[in-house]
Amino acid sequence: MANASGLISPSTLTVKQINNHLTPPPSTFSQSGFYLFNRISVKGLPLRCCSSIHGGGGAAHKHGPSQSPIPKWVTQGCKLVGCGSAVPSLNISNDDLSSIVETSDKWIYERTGIHNRRVLSGKDSLTGLSEMAARRALEMAQVEPDDVDLILMCTSTPEDLFGSAPQLHVKETIRASGCKNSPLSYDITAACSGFVLGLLSAACHIRGGGFKNVLVIGADSLSRYVDWTDRKTCILFGDAAGAVVVQACDGNEDGLFGFDFHSDGEGQKHLNATMREDNDQEDVLGTNGPAADFPPKRSSYSCIQMNGQEVFRFAVKCVPQSIESALGKAGMTSSDVDWLLLHQANQRITDKVSEKLQIPSERVISNLANYGNTSAASIPLALDEAIRSGKVQPGHTIAASGFGAGLTWGSTIMRWG
Repeated sequence: MANASGLISPSTLTVKQINNHLTPPPSTFSQSGFYLFNRISVKGLPLRCCSSIHGGGGAAHKHGPSQSPIPKWVTQGCKLVGCGSAVPSLNISNDDLSSIVETSDKWIYERTGIHNRRVLSGKDSLTGLSEMAARRALEMAQVEPDDVDLILMCTSTPEDLFGSAPQLHVKETIRASGCKNSPLSYDITAACSGFVLGLLSAACHIRGGGFKNVLVIGADSLSRYVDWTDRKTCILFGDAAGAVVVQACDGNEDGLFGFDFHSDGEGQKHLNATMREDNDQEDVLGTNGPAADFPPKRSSYSCIQMNGQEVFRFAVKCVPQSIESALGKAGMTSSDVDWLLLHQANQRITDKVSEKLQIPSERVISNLANYGNTSAASIPLALDEAIRSGKVQPGHTIAASGFGAGLTWGSTIMRWG
């Protein structure tokens, strides 16, 4: 199991307040935006430090301020300043599915909370949806494409084996206004946890790498990996894209307060789409290669396999713990949260998690009924709708958590605007 601790947020203690109490020994200021000290002396104030990602066979190591191997103080903040989303035009209702498999709208909704889902068709593409969501996020943020210096594409279903992110910034929708910049772009693969992991990555790049405007996109087209004759899984998934702009800001304006991330490969057996060999290839190539088992057989991915009961048990146990951990690192409790925003997987999971956190249903964001499980797109898609409808206002605090295949799960505490 691996764990990523939360980055420090100066939300409750400003840089100015800390600087008034610091008595630093000889130190250096790195280009990354961190003060680096061998030792830090603080008069009368606690100092929380950024933790690195820890791996290993057991639980993550926990370092106090004096135990952290590389103490760091963040002087650069980051905040969410724009969002956007896009969905395919083709809507598939529960009634539509009932013509394919033995099911009904009532049966599906009672077990999942889903009525409809959107599915890629015709000339639609995941890249196209991602570009549309990105353009809308940039427009809301009033950020010119030239000013984007990093694109993170959070997806498990890229349209190119080597990644979809590099393709985005060469498209006209991202290069509107004659973008001459060629920002760094890369994919992040963490299934339904992908988007919140993208927020962590954006924060790290801004706080530690000097980036100014990071475009984080969550997009997936799981419909391409669904067995549409399996009523246990075909009722769940849809396609979509969502995006946010994470922007550098002063430390006292920081809007990403705490993170908590985990993975457990033992749970992979409960939710996967594994690689399989193409057995028909042997008939074409024969067996006259220079060595046994050569050439390798061409591979593809199987349809999604899921043990729904085990995934449910995992989510209702681990997600509340992760959110509480992220809140603790942010110096908050659930009573400080304006909105709970979970990966849109199953309404019963959302209800159970909110109950454990004692967050009432009126403070829970959910659009699962209209789109189903859109994997890495589900959180930014729901966030975008909640913001554009006026539900989420600038200054509101959101506890967001993604969870799914891997198994992976993670949470972030953030402020909108």
